[in-house]
Amino acid sequence: MTKPPQPNRVIRGDALAVMRKWPEACIDHCIADPPFNMSKKKGLGWAFSSHVTMQETWDQFESDDFFRFNVEWLREVCRVVKPNGNIIVFGTYHNIYELGFILQSGLHRRILNSIVWYKPNAQPNITARMLTESTEQLIWAVNGAPAGKDKASGWTFDYWRAKEFNGGKQLRNLWEFGVTPKSERKEGSHPSQKPLGLIERLVELSTARGDLILDPFGGAGTLAVAAEAHGRDWVLVESTPEYATLARARLKAARAARRRKERDQG
Repeated sequence: MTKPPQPNRVIRGDALAVMRKWPEACIDHCIADPPFNMSKKKGLGWAFSSHVTMQETWDQFESDDFFRFNVEWLREVCRVVKPNGNIIVFGTYHNIYELGFILQSGLHRRILNSIVWYKPNAQPNITARMLTESTEQLIWAVNGAPAGKDKASGWTFDYWRAKEFNGGKQLRNLWEFGVTPKSERKEGSHPSQKPLGLIERLVELSTARGDLILDPFGGAGTLAVAAEAHGRDWVLVESTPEYATLARARLKAARAARRRKERDQG
């Protein structure tokens, strides 16, 4: 018998295997930062820099395997997220077009917006053979509508909070955030770690207080930190032991900092 996940837990395991144990419609929303398949088995070096490209084994797939993986995890997310729940997915040109195709044409989900995250301090291109990649893209989709309705229409969006973020004007879909600062890597770091401010904005705009948010690729635990800061519940799934440990350490540090702040204000 399947059981819904306990909220506010970091689950160590494979995202697909874990989600398949859950019942349908047990999660309010999903904000996912999946593998991009941009790692190289041999890091690409540069004559003038010690930098190499990502070499994470969890981010390495053959072409057909990667497509199959994306279909399977997105299908499970659509199954466990409630009708009209938001599904927000990060990507770059390595995977974003494939994810959009699967969501729209394969799973027939409604795509509401694309969001472009612009990084003013993005890392230079080390090949000197193409433009510097300074953005990531996010797909904002909504899960299927309840039975008997043709199209999802009741998704969560805090329009007024969005205007507050933009000085009282409608918020555009081009968001500027610098890459994750060192201050957010004190307990360790993840190669694709997102800045806390970016995830907090997504949490505030696309979920409501008390909602349960899933990140099936938990990484450094940024979603959990952001969710707790804004009164949401969360559940993370992470396959790599060191990153699951990192997520728990960041949560512990964030909770301690919040308690200190409350004591100072009280």
